[in-house]
Amino acid sequence: MTSVIYDPIYEARPTYLNIAHTVRSWLLTKDHKRIAILYIISITLFFMIGGGAATLIRINLVTPDGVFVDQETYNRLFTIHGVVMVFFFLVPSIPATLGNFLIPLMVGARDLAFPKINLASWYMFMGGGALALSAIFMGGMDTGWTFYTPYSSAFGNSHVALAIAGIFLAGFSSIFTGFNFIVTIHKMRCPGLTWFRLPLFCWSMYATSLIMVLATPVLAITLTLVAIERLTGVGIYDPAIGGDPVLFQHMFWFYSHPAVYIMILPGMGVISELMTCFSRKRVFGYTFVAFASLAIAMLGFLVWAHHMFDAGISLYSGLVFSMLSFMVAVPSAIKVFNWTATMYKGSVSLDTPMLYALGFIGLFTIGGLTGVMLATLGLDMHMHDTYFVIAHFHYIMVGGMVMAYLGGMHFWWPKISGRMYPEWWGRISAILIFLGFNLTFFPQFIAGYLGMPRRYHSYPPELQVYNVLSSAGASILAVGYLLPLAYFLWSLKYGKVAGPNPWRATGLEWQTSSPPPKDNFEKTPIVDQEAYAYHLMAPTGHVPEEAAATG
Repeated sequence: MTSVIYDPIYEARPTYLNIAHTVRSWLLTKDHKRIAILYIISITLFFMIGGGAATLIRINLVTPDGVFVDQETYNRLFTIHGVVMVFFFLVPSIPATLGNFLIPLMVGARDLAFPKINLASWYMFMGGGALALSAIFMGGMDTGWTFYTPYSSAFGNSHVALAIAGIFLAGFSSIFTGFNFIVTIHKMRCPGLTWFRLPLFCWSMYATSLIMVLATPVLAITLTLVAIERLTGVGIYDPAIGGDPVLFQHMFWFYSHPAVYIMILPGMGVISELMTCFSRKRVFGYTFVAFASLAIAMLGFLVWAHHMFDAGISLYSGLVFSMLSFMVAVPSAIKVFNWTATMYKGSVSLDTPMLYALGFIGLFTIGGLTGVMLATLGLDMHMHDTYFVIAHFHYIMVGGMVMAYLGGMHFWWPKISGRMYPEWWGRISAILIFLGFNLTFFPQFIAGYLGMPRRYHSYPPELQVYNVLSSAGASILAVGYLLPLAYFLWSLKYGKVAGPNPWRATGLEWQTSSPPPKDNFEKTPIVDQEAYAYHLMAPTGHVPEEAAATG
């Protein structure tokens, strides 16, 4: 365990954390760093709720007959798990937390462009979460997280409209956040910080913000029409009253496939930062990685119907969307190859953030390759709506995105808190999560290929071994996820004082104290070097004064 170090200078220095201590000062703050902390606390609570529902699902699936809960409760559990994890954890996880905290620091600004809108985004997010949880605890829903009609438009599901209202508010929260990031990156960069000196995290967040602003309104109107149909009886999606359920699928996936990139693009930005820092090298192919983020964002709008190959679309449409789905794999592969090339002949150190980054690359690669399989028309017909899809989705979203989120939290935790976490416990958590995740979800590829359908309360006995393995892996995964929560809280009081730059990293966020002061920088920084000048560093890790970004 890290020894306790008390530094009276550290304790007395004014920072964003100790400038005021009242509840009012936090709830009415316009400081982007404090708002990021509010988001971290919020999404952690939602993650625990969604993870609790997943735990109950895995317990039920240990036996083929599903004796732990009845069928209706099971349907409600996977709806709770999906709605909470997608809309209230995965979508806001990195943008609302690390993005909020880091973007002004990375561009040399005092705050985001619109601090009041930033605070309003958190209140809208919490209001949306409260409405969605109210729907869950008042009886729940059994529509699945996709709200497919006619399940969601049937009048028996009485709490769907309340959940839709919650997601509607959470969507506006995303739009506010994305709009704030776009304006900040465009207009508030410090002198000398050109577009091609921006950290790759900023490029990823910029691409993500474009998707947030352009795609989220489509989800809002799609779900609003579901509520209108329920309230008025006008036939929009429900075929029983003249509606078209395939129209709902087109509109829903037009948002929800780009939403996959809202979740994964920020994680890719985090991995770019970790790879270059812990390889002590400038990132390989900076321009290609930057433009790959924009390419993923643009192509993400063109591949929605690969979720609908067996929904009645024409063969020619299927071929076009299959080809486009193959194309979106190209910029993703560019990133993976460039990260690997960055490590080549680098001075690689296996600190906790780097272990998470390596885990991300392994899990994301498996998820990406199986995504190419699902983009193939013939294979998708066989594996659609099976556990193969469940495994693929979780390898990208949970294996990839959560690994990136935790890697970023470990990397920037010294900057956020001013304290170091216990390194060995961090390495243990990264290894446990990687092993537990693969044991949880890899057997689902096999079960799905053998024909096990998703969302079923029971299954054939011959598939039990794969479900037992999956549930055993989930218990390991849960321990791995709980460990960081425990030692991060421990480190707030007992962790070693970090200093301004414990990783010897480049970037403007490391040129200010840890934790930063309220206004981030004493003077506006001036940048006269590329983003990742590790080749200019002295053996001590310091950039020579004439080559550094100066304040």
